[in-house]
Amino acid sequence: MAATEVERVVEISNNMRNLTLSGHVGFDSLPDQLVNKSVSQGFCFNILCVGETGIGKSTMMDTLFNTNFDSTPSSHDLPGVKLKAHTYELREKNVLLKLTVVDSVGFGDQINKEDSWKPIVDYIDAQFDAFLQEELKIKRMLHSYHDSRVHTCLYFIAPTGHSLKALDLVTMKKLDSKVNIIPVIAKADTITKSELNKFKAKIMSELMANGVQIYHFPVDDETVADTNNSMNTHLPFAVVGSNDEVKIGNKMVKARQYPWGTVQVENENHCDFVKLREMLIRTNMEDLRETTHFRHYELYRRHKLEEMGFSDSDTRSLSETYEQKRQEHITNLQKKEDEMRQTFVIRVKEKEGELKDAEKELHARFDQLKKQHADEKKKIEDSRKRLEDEINLFNQRKAATEAQHSTMGKKKK
Repeated sequence: MAATEVERVVEISNNMRNLTLSGHVGFDSLPDQLVNKSVSQGFCFNILCVGETGIGKSTMMDTLFNTNFDSTPSSHDLPGVKLKAHTYELREKNVLLKLTVVDSVGFGDQINKEDSWKPIVDYIDAQFDAFLQEELKIKRMLHSYHDSRVHTCLYFIAPTGHSLKALDLVTMKKLDSKVNIIPVIAKADTITKSELNKFKAKIMSELMANGVQIYHFPVDDETVADTNNSMNTHLPFAVVGSNDEVKIGNKMVKARQYPWGTVQVENENHCDFVKLREMLIRTNMEDLRETTHFRHYELYRRHKLEEMGFSDSDTRSLSETYEQKRQEHITNLQKKEDEMRQTFVIRVKEKEGELKDAEKELHARFDQLKKQHADEKKKIEDSRKRLEDEINLFNQRKAATEAQHSTMGKKKK
């Protein structure tokens, strides 16, 4: 934009006037229009559950949404980590929610846990890539496209009461730039309240010391700033999940019964389940969706487009950039083809040299064998000649002896 145009825009903005309408126009119905449109289309929300096998991920999802999702217990002998996604349609009053729950099956069960985080990162990137491919299509269908990008990751921490495992720190560090991480302490009823508070403080200090960026509830909206600011101090949430209902007083509540008492899931004196549900679903679900799109997806999209050769500083049009990249690609292919051809020629020459050396070696071997054969033949001929001479000499001596005996016999007579 030219300098004069910038000055003109600034001048217009400075001269903007607030007008009082003399009558009703109707654009105050815009929020209602947006609400009606959103409700008619429905919403989608995708949750990734990461944690060790048997830590209570499926039970927590059932408790959060007050339903029974399809889940099968997983064994501890899987060779690697697998991501399983299940999509459900939930309807509350007149609002439709398409919920996708992604479970990390087999996480933490292997002896070698070095690359346990990789299938999770690959899954998140695959969903980003699918959305990017839909955006880059000539005929886009984003309004009907099922957005499978992960909006939040509930990272379940084992209630050890000591510190985070190395696997937890490494995995969360790999995920923090790709998804909104909300750490939760699973089965929090297994440790005492004082131990739980110390454990929370220890977890947050370790995350900060290792540079792990977890999701913090936004405080820029005045309507929820105080609540979110207070809830940020309770992270990580210590939660308890249960599919069982127990009668407490005159009503049935979700709870876990023990010989020593009953732990009520929705009792804030017992655990932070209500806080998690309030922050995750009722207050900040839309912010989680927006953060996923405008922060994590945009970061992935930028890196992907930079790999393709696009940049913000490039003043050329898309067609010019595409044509340049196409020509560069063709040039690279031609260069690689020439290199392969040269390599092939060099290898052929090397092979021909090896064959010629082998041929020379065979000829030398043949000449050597031929000479050896001639020498052996000469030796045999010489031996045969000496033998024949000896036989002739023997025959001569024999004839002479026989003649001598014959002469002596005649004289005696």
